Amino acid sequence: MKSILITGGAGFIGSNFVPYFVEKYSDYKIINLDKLTYAADLSNLSEVENNEHYTLVKGNIDNRELVEYLFEKYDIHGVIHFAAESHVDNSITGPEVFIKTNINGTFTLIDVARKYWMDAPFQYKEAYKKCRFHHISTDEVYGTLGKKGLFEETTPYAPNSPYSAAKASSDFIVRAYHHTYGMDVTTSNCSNNYGPKQHNEKLIPVIIQKALNLENIPVYGDGLNVRDWLYVLDHCKGIDLVYHDGNAGETYNIGGRNERTNLFIVNYICEILDELRPRTDGAKYADLIAFVKDRAGHDRRYAIDATKIEQNLEWKADENFETGIRKTIEWYLMKF
Repeated sequence: MKSILITGGAGFIGSNFVPYFVEKYSDYKIINLDKLTYAADLSNLSEVENNEHYTLVKGNIDNRELVEYLFEKYDIHGVIHFAAESHVDNSITGPEVFIKTNINGTFTLIDVARKYWMDAPFQYKEAYKKCRFHHISTDEVYGTLGKKGLFEETTPYAPNSPYSAAKASSDFIVRAYHHTYGMDVTTSNCSNNYGPKQHNEKLIPVIIQKALNLENIPVYGDGLNVRDWLYVLDHCKGIDLVYHDGNAGETYNIGGRNERTNLFIVNYICEILDELRPRTDGAKYADLIAFVKDRAGHDRRYAIDATKIEQNLEWKADENFETGIRKTIEWYLMKF
């Protein structure tokens, strides 16, 4: 049985990926290394908590001694690296932890993997020749788009927040370890994820909670900032494909081809809530929408060209925004 180290598996995307991965690959032993910060929720891993092929380890990816211990104890043969500080607002008010986790943590992980798997640059140890380090990143490293165009894998990096700058730096570290040491690495940059298990601070859970609590639903600026929305399970399936079948050293953009303005998102969620859980006072949830001061450095538009993963790895999103958001709202209605 091959041991795979997954970092940040108790976070939003990770806690969707881990149960999917454990169920699909019975020949893998999954080691989930998670710091269990405020953004983690162990209840989101209830499906696997008693699975003999799954182990949770509480710890920091920047703790070299711990990471080295895990590689030795479990004989790690692959890494899928989710762990990151990811909330842009938090990166504006407190950027230091983003630097420590996203940059230093990624360096620690990949450097330990290199030393454990390799004897010298471009020389893998015999038992570890098929070991791969997969790094999950974001479309925010590319900066912002105008009204037209899409982010491609060749788009120059232009991060505009401490969060995206830290992620861009981690991407470059992974790239450097491929070109300098010959490590088998892959990277995927995704668009905005949504779906079950997302932390309450993110846009879609905030909208749902504020609406159900009959509180003002805040919308930054004019609400016309555009994001490309990707259902989380579709993202998990894309990561799976890249990890197993992607070409070493390459990047794959994973996007849902679902561009929507923030204002559309808010109004559409309100419409579904009007249908599924109408207000007792007969009013509409959209009456709660309140425009607030825009966020500092708020990128105007993100949109991903997913042609490479669609054509080369035959990935295709199963959900469009309308089907995915209904599933998401139904999950939150059961939770709240």
